[in-house]
Amino acid sequence: MLPTVLILVGSWATLQADLLSDKKATGIAQVLLHWDPNPDQEQSNVELRYHVKIHAPQEDDYNTRKTESKYVAPLHNGFAASVRSILRRSHFFLASSWVSAELKASPGSSGTSVMNLTCATNTVVSSHTHVKPYQVSLRCTWLVGKDAPEDTQYFLYYRFGVWTEECQEYSRDTLNRNTACWFPRTFINSKGFEQLAVHINGSSKHAAIKPFDQLFTPHSIDQVNPPRNVTVEIEETSLYIQWEKPVSAFPVHCFNYELKIHNTKNGYFQMEKLATNKFISKIDDVSTYSIQVRAVVSSFCRASGSWGEWSQPIYVGKEKKPLAEWRLIVFPATACFVLFIFSLICRVCHIWIKLFPPVPAPKSNIKDLLVVTDYEKAAWNETKIEVVSCVEEAGFEVMENSMF
Repeated sequence: MLPTVLILVGSWATLQADLLSDKKATGIAQVLLHWDPNPDQEQSNVELRYHVKIHAPQEDDYNTRKTESKYVAPLHNGFAASVRSILRRSHFFLASSWVSAELKASPGSSGTSVMNLTCATNTVVSSHTHVKPYQVSLRCTWLVGKDAPEDTQYFLYYRFGVWTEECQEYSRDTLNRNTACWFPRTFINSKGFEQLAVHINGSSKHAAIKPFDQLFTPHSIDQVNPPRNVTVEIEETSLYIQWEKPVSAFPVHCFNYELKIHNTKNGYFQMEKLATNKFISKIDDVSTYSIQVRAVVSSFCRASGSWGEWSQPIYVGKEKKPLAEWRLIVFPATACFVLFIFSLICRVCHIWIKLFPPVPAPKSNIKDLLVVTDYEKAAWNETKIEVVSCVEEAGFEVMENSMF
């Protein structure tokens, strides 16, 4: 390749940001590059192209035959680019020197722009089914800038293609500052390959609020709806599962599915990746199963995105048997526990004695019961002898008294 040719040195370039504010604005996160070719450029028998090189906010380069180009990029930190001419004649290439231009960073105080901006889209059924059966909703959330004054108020705009809209439904924090935005219906096309540009600026009486731009690819923020009308049937030991595609502008063949079968008895999970909306599985007849399905748009229809949400679980199988077994265990155990607590309370509080007092018995002296009197008859003319013996319990003395 030859060095710069003098006849191309006069090429010049200008960059300008298109900041139109109507619904067909093209300026949010988008720059229009325009240049004029050198009027002295020889036009016969040559192939003329332009090499565009982007320096900021990120490096990029591409070729074009036109003298203008639109480039999508966040602009809050400025933009810089260069252009040169490439001349092809026969098998030789000649390149001019670079001509450069730039846009300054957006004005505003540091630390006042929003932080952690996140956005998500979702497909909903349109009320105008005969015109456009599906619409795409958009929700964005962000944090207030760490150095933003308390009276700061933020305003959000999005651009998709040539369409631009300002948010009308905000959510606010405790200081009444906008921190989230909701678009029930948008001009975003879920099948589109263009980037979604989101711009947030702000106002305050105490500081200049720095704007913020961010680009999103639709497939990366699209929240795919769960599959619809999931049905499950059991025939003997076979489980039949079927469902319909999610609410989406994409046709049936554009979806892949993930099926989750949970055996709630033994805790086993069966995961299946499917390209169809039907599945048959063998099961046992003594377990309960939970079935859920989720979807993702296939890479055949657009760039791969993330999996959508799971459908609501559907339970099938022997649900009553485990419950009956559980009752056979819980009820006796509960009854035993209650009886034990009741017995313990009765013992501590002497409730049995109060309810059933003992029957009183006649009092007697144990010593009297143990006294034995012996009489020995003597002859008429003999001396009468009375013997009294006293027998006591162990620990007492034994006494004898004889009378003559």
